[in-house]
Formats: sequence, C-alpha cells, structure tokens
Amino acid sequence: MTQALVVAAFATAYVLIATERIHRVAAALSGAAAMVLLGVVDAHVAFFSERTGVDWNVIFLLLGMMVIVGVLRRTGVFEYLAIITAKRARGRPFVIMASLMVLTAVASALLDNVTTVLLVAPVTLLVCEQIGAPPAPYLIAEAMAANIGGTATLVGDPPNIIIGSRSGLTFNDFVLNLAPIVVVLLAITIGLCRWMFRHHLAGDRTDIDALMALDEREAITDPRLLAKSLVVLVAVMAAFVSHSVLDVEPSMVALLGAGALVAISRLEPSEYLGEVEWPTLVFFMGLFVMVGALVETGVIASLAKIATDALGQRYFLASSVIIVASGALSGIVDNIPYVATMAPLVQDLVHAGHGAPGAEAAWWSLALGADLGGNATAVGASANVVVLGIAARNDHHISFWTFTKYGLVVATVTIAVAWAYVGLRYFAA
Repeated sequence: MTQALVVAAFATAYVLIATERIHRVAAALSGAAAMVLLGVVDAHVAFFSERTGVDWNVIFLLLGMMVIVGVLRRTGVFEYLAIITAKRARGRPFVIMASLMVLTAVASALLDNVTTVLLVAPVTLLVCEQIGAPPAPYLIAEAMAANIGGTATLVGDPPNIIIGSRSGLTFNDFVLNLAPIVVVLLAITIGLCRWMFRHHLAGDRTDIDALMALDEREAITDPRLLAKSLVVLVAVMAAFVSHSVLDVEPSMVALLGAGALVAISRLEPSEYLGEVEWPTLVFFMGLFVMVGALVETGVIASLAKIATDALGQRYFLASSVIIVASGALSGIVDNIPYVATMAPLVQDLVHAGHGAPGAEAAWWSLALGADLGGNATAVGASANVVVLGIAARNDHHISFWTFTKYGLVVATVTIAVAWAYVGLRYFAA
C-alpha cells in the first residue's frame, strides 16, 4: 500500500512538472513534502543517507561552479568569447550552433556536463543576442551535446563517477570503451539539430560588416581579475581530471575553487551570489527526496531485480535490456539516483559472469543508457535542468515539452546507435 501511495505521489508531482501547472520548484517541493507526510522520508533518509538522501556532492558542485561563473562574468570574458565565436562563424547560425556543440561536448568530457553548461550557456546567450537569434535552440542543443560528451569519460557525467566507483573501471577504461562511439553520436546529433532547428537557423543574415567590425578586446573590463580567475579555473579543471588520484570529490574541488576566487577577487557577496541559480538547486533537492522515497520503499530496486533475475547470464540480452531500460527510466527520473540504484544490481550481474565474454558490457550499457537517456526530457539530466534555469533567469522560457519534443528524438536515435555499437563491439566476435 505504501509503495502504491509513493508511486502515486511521485507521478502526480512529475505530471505537474511536465504540464507546468505550477512552477517546477513548487511541484518538486510538494512531492517531497508528500513523501514526508506518507512517513517514508525522515531527516536521515532525506539529508544524510548516501543511498536515498539529497546528493550534496551534486548540489555543492553546482553551487561552487555557479559562484565561479559569477566572478568570471565580472571580467567580460563571456562577451569576449561571444564576439570571437560569432566573428569566426561570420554570423552563420548553424556554424555557430555546431561550434558551440563541439566545444560543449569536448569540455564536458574533461570537466563534467553541469560545469560545462554553466560556463558555455552565458556565452551562448550573448552570441544569440549578437546575431539576433532565439537562444532556446542553441541552449537545448548544448545541453544534449553536454550529456553526450560527458559520456566519454569517468568524470564527464556524475553517473559515470558512480559506475566507476562500483565497478573499479578506470578513467582510461571509459575513454577506450566509450569515447569512439561518443564521437559518432555527437556527429549524428549535430545533424539532427540541423534538421530539427532548421526553421530557427534560416532567415535574415546578420549584418556581417557590423559584426566583423566589433573589437572583442574591448569586452574585457577587468584584465587582472580575468588573469586570476583563469588560474583558478585551470586549477579546478586539473583537479577535476585527477580527482580520483587526489581522492577529492569534485564538489570539494568546486567549493575550494569558488572560495579561492572569492578571496582574491575582493567582490561583494551580492556580486557573485547573484549569479547562483537558487531555484535550480532547490528543485534538485526536492527531486532527490522524491526519488529517494522510491528507493527507500524498494520500488526501483524491485523492478530492477526482477529484470536482472529474468535475464540470467544471457549477456547480450541483459545489455540490451539495460541500455534500453536505462534510457527510458533516465528520462523520467534524474539519472544520478537511478544509476546509484542500478549499480549494485549490475555489479551482481557482472560478478556472476566470472569474467565471461560480454559480462563487462553491462557496465557500458548502463553508462550509455543513463547518460544518453538523460536527453529525453527536461528533467532527465542535471545539465538540462541547469540550462532551463539559466534560460528562465534571462527571460527565455523553455518549457518542459519544448525541450522534450527535441530531446526524445535525439535520445531515441543515439540509444539505438549505442545499442548497435555494444552488440558489434562486445558480442559480434
């Protein structure tokens, strides 16, 4: 009975988020409150449990990077990058979109997808303003590119960090097994965006002469602060890449970087805290509590256990089910708590194989399904939620369904290609 009530409360909150009957933050908090009133969630479950509680690593990673972005914005570097990007593309919308997508995907592989969209989205808004284009298609394309690019490495997407911790797979293992297909998927996604957003990429050309006459160097308003900020940002990036060696969580890296930058910038708190997307952070907290209730009552674990028991040691079938189911479920619940729930079950499946050919493919199927499936809806991945928050903050509303109607196409195509890749690489020989 309790499970049914929890599922009903979650479904109601999700419908409210999807239909935007009320603000998504209010819907998420209402859903979290319902879980408390049902007696499923208490303070320990919500705030302190690693299995069911709010993932503070994600929250503080976002907070730290938002503060860093807030300081960087004061230097004029985003305006500088916007002018450079527009000039090199000579104002051609599709070239600009493709360039920003490639930049986002590469940066997401080296950092993580959330950090990347926090850095690239402000540039995108300024580029769109410069060329007179609506920013929504560009921001949606970047969010999807971030999720795809982040799939390539251990640190690129938070679910990959969870998988690496459970499986013992290294940074190099992720690169060797996932980077090749990510390059293909990115190329396919750029092509899909060219088709899906064709009406937004056509029309009047920007005044090229006026664009090319702009001097990007004049955009830099505080060179000294920019130099200091870049030193801190490079150090943060290096720590992200080597966090497993340093044994420091990415969230701690972000907070340390934010603290160092605040200390040397001498800015007032209102200047850098004003850039923090507080509604986005609160939305995540509510979402984590709701999904934690599903985990606490065994709803997700029961479904996953039934599936893995039925599959046995038929590893191609198992990998196929995992990649498809992960893609579908990651579009409904955020892929971070989903992977945290599935990882122990996949671990049992792989260990049962005792090194059998194809057993390890289950890990790559989980990573591909969860990361790529996150593109399906506006709440499927952290990067999507952050992009929508940034857009709303700048008066460019992107609805749940606007994102989802494009994301579903990309998620479906990329997961199908990824499934074929897993089959050919690990089972065709």
